[in-house]
Amino acid sequence: MLKLKIYLVALLCAFTLLLGFSPIAQAQLGVGRPRGQELLDGIIVKVDNQIVLRSDVENIYAQELQRAAGKPLSPNLRCKILSSLVLSKLMIAKAETDSVTVSDSQLNNELDRRMAYFVQQIGSEKKLEEMYNKPVKALKEDLRGQVKDQLTQQKMQETITGKIAVTPREVSRYFNKVPKDSLPYFSTEVEVGQIIVPAQVNDKAKQATIAKLNDIRARILAGEKFEDLAKQYSEDPGSGKEGGYLGFFKRRELVPEYEAAAMRLEPGQMSPVVESQFGFHLIRFIERKGDSYSTRHILLKPATGSTDASVAAQKLGRLRRQILADSLSFAKAAKDNSSDKESAGNGGLLKNRQDGGSRLPLDKLDPAIFFAIDTMKVGHISPPLPYRTDDGKDAMRVLWLKSNTPPHQANLTDDYQKIAAAALSEKKNKALDEWFVKNRSTVYLEVAPEYAECKVLEAEN
Repeated sequence: MLKLKIYLVALLCAFTLLLGFSPIAQAQLGVGRPRGQELLDGIIVKVDNQIVLRSDVENIYAQELQRAAGKPLSPNLRCKILSSLVLSKLMIAKAETDSVTVSDSQLNNELDRRMAYFVQQIGSEKKLEEMYNKPVKALKEDLRGQVKDQLTQQKMQETITGKIAVTPREVSRYFNKVPKDSLPYFSTEVEVGQIIVPAQVNDKAKQATIAKLNDIRARILAGEKFEDLAKQYSEDPGSGKEGGYLGFFKRRELVPEYEAAAMRLEPGQMSPVVESQFGFHLIRFIERKGDSYSTRHILLKPATGSTDASVAAQKLGRLRRQILADSLSFAKAAKDNSSDKESAGNGGLLKNRQDGGSRLPLDKLDPAIFFAIDTMKVGHISPPLPYRTDDGKDAMRVLWLKSNTPPHQANLTDDYQKIAAAALSEKKNKALDEWFVKNRSTVYLEVAPEYAECKVLEAEN
C-alpha cells in the first residue's frame, strides 16, 4: 500500500514559505546558483504534464540534512522525498482533469502574504530587492507557479480528506493499538490564553495621514495619474509598485470598510479617505466582472512611534480586574476585545500548531511568553504587557495561565486531542492511499533510470 508521507509534503510547503533565506532558496529563485548547477539539473519524473526536477529532490534532501544536525538520515530518504513529490504532482495533474482550480484572487493574496512575510523578516522591501537584485514584482512572479501548485494540491487534498473525521471509539481503538512501551512521553505542557489590544494611533498622526491623502486626492482630481502617485506614495508593498492595482476579489474577501467604500463607486470613480485596520486608503474602482470586482488603492499608515499604548493598557487592566473578580470570563473578554481573531475564537487560548489543541510544550514556548508565565500560578493573569503584533504594530496584552500539566506518558484522559489528531492523520493517510491506488494508472508516468529503484506510485508489499 502506498504511504503518503504528509510531513514531506508539508516540508515542501514550509520550504517555499521560507524561500529567500538560504543558498537553497536562492537557487530556487534563480539567483546565487553556483556556476554549472544547471548542467547537473534535469527532469527525473514526468506525471502527465507535471515534472519533478533533480534539484527539487536535492533541495529538500539538503534541508533534511541540515535539520538532522549530524544524525544519520534514512538510506532511502531521497526515494521518500521523490515519492512525496510525485504524489503531489499526481494531485495537481488530477486537479486539472477534475476542474479543481485556485482563483486569481486567492493566489494573489497568498503571494502578497508571503512577500509581506519576507519583507518583515529581511527588514524592508528595499533590502529584499537588494538581496536578490530583483524587484518585488519579479520575485512574486518567480514564486507564482510554485505557490499555485501548492494551493492546488492543498485544495485537491481537501476534496479527498476534508470531510473525514474520527469518533471517540476510533480514537480509543487507535490508542489501544499502540504498544504500552511505545507510548510517547510528554514534557511539561501549559495552556496559555491571551487578550491583545492594539495601541491607538494618536489623533495628531491620524490627521496628518488623512491630510496627506487628501492632498494626493486633490492632485489626482487636478489631472495627475492615480497609478503614478500610488507608485510614489502607497505603503502597500504588494500593490504599490503595480500602481495600486489589487486585482479581482469577490465579496467579503477584503476588509469590510474597504469593500463597503468600493461598492459605492462606479467604474473610474475615486473614494474619499477610508480608514481600515491597515491604515488609510484612497480607492479607485476599476470594473465589475460577474461577482468579482477590481480596484486600485493608495495606502498610507500613520507614522511609526505615533501610537499610544496607555489606553490599551487601561482597557486590559479593567478587563483583568473583572475576570479576577469572576464577573467576566476570560473567554468572553477575549472574544469581545482581543484583536487576535484566532485565539479570540478559541476562548483566548493559544493553539498548538501540531495537533490543533491548546496544550503547548513548555520548552517550545515563545521566550516572551515563557518568561512572563514562569513564576505565575495556575489561574493567574499577568498585568498588561507590551506586545508587537505579527504585522509589526504596537499593542498591549495580558496572559492567562489556565493549566500546567507535569511530564507524563501519553494517556487518553490528558492527551485526547493529540491522540485524536494522530488517529485522524492515519485515517486521512488511508484515504489518500486508496485515492492514489485508484488514480495512479490514469496518468502518464515516466521515471529517470537513476531513480527506477524508488518504485514511485507502486503499491508496497
